[in-house]
Amino acid sequence: MEVKKYSSYAEIEKDLEILKLQKEINYQKLVLSFQKTKESITPENVLGGIFSSFKDYISNSYGSILPSILPFIINWFLNKKRGN
Repeated sequence: MEVKKYSSYAEIEKDLEILKLQKEINYQKLVLSFQKTKESITPENVLGGIFSSFKDYISNSYGSILPSILPFIINWFLNKKRGN
């Protein structure tokens, strides 16, 4: 980082004001981010996210699950009809 050389107090005051505003902006962004996070971590949203993920997993893997389970279901029905 290069050291900045000032020629007047006005330049120093201007840079200090800019830094103060940047600090306030960053603080407000942090507060807003915290509020959004706090609002998103409700029991409804957490459970909804879990169920949504589970639903997506099941729907995306439906094509691979059905062929692997189908023989077991068929055997179960056949054994049930025979009385075994």
